[in-house]
Amino acid sequence: MSRSAHETVIRPVISEKSILQSQAGKYTFAVHPEASKIEIAAAVAALFTVKVAEVNVLTTKAKATRGTLARSIYPGKTTPWRKAVVTLAPGEKIQFFEGV
Repeated sequence: MSRSAHETVIRPVISEKSILQSQAGKYTFAVHPEASKIEIAAAVAALFTVKVAEVNVLTTKAKATRGTLARSIYPGKTTPWRKAVVTLAPGEKIQFFEGV
């Protein structure tokens, strides 16, 4: 299935770990659940006009949660999502992460 770059890369992941990794040229994105490494590399290259060296992908599993409301316990789970850590070629940067 052919997806656009905006459909493949959903959003950047902003966390303490991802900000530290961005200083080393590794950027983290939430991506489409069925996107391949090749699709992710092409989408990041097209969106940010950078050269991608490597893509590592992982799918976070759903975690069990429990919330209480009016003395009742409602079990549930978090949503699983797919994450990609994109390593750029030496000298390349994504300006989006510089202001964070």
